[in-house]
Amino acid sequence: MKPRGPLMIEHRLIEKMIAVIKDQMSVMREQKRVDPVFIDAAVDFIRIYADKTHHGKEEDILFRDLDKKNMSDEDKKGMQELVDEHVFARKKVAELVQAKEDYVAGHKEALDTVLDRLTTLVEFYPEHIRREDEVFFPDTEKYFTRDELDAMLAEFWEFDKKMIHEKYKAVVEQWKGKV
Repeated sequence: MKPRGPLMIEHRLIEKMIAVIKDQMSVMREQKRVDPVFIDAAVDFIRIYADKTHHGKEEDILFRDLDKKNMSDEDKKGMQELVDEHVFARKKVAELVQAKEDYVAGHKEALDTVLDRLTTLVEFYPEHIRREDEVFFPDTEKYFTRDELDAMLAEFWEFDKKMIHEKYKAVVEQWKGKV
């Protein structure tokens, strides 16, 4: 397997979550209310799985290694666009969290903002994923030898092994000061 294999497998799970978010958006529109528990779960998925785990492998390993290569200007530009898109998604998730908090605090008009940020995310991810799967990953593999690809894949597995520990260490730290 090449490094793009695990990244593309992760994309399939992200796509499934995007479908769940769409379904929940319909429910929220029908009921004219935010489900804060669902928003928390969706934000956790996006922040931990899509961003920290998936984008983490891209930015901390793949992009880091590509930065060492003599890439074409087009591929450099494509990589920077993907990084910028990751930053964009993080910003929209932070805005979603704020809108959910506003809603929970009694500002019922925040429902519109929650739905707007969710819409932005469900429209963003499919195109972002398509660009990575169909264009960026295949186009940039040429910069690596088979041994380099194998080493990167091994580093991906090591990265994943650490994620669950980081996730739950953060949970403990978050709650430690609240007791």
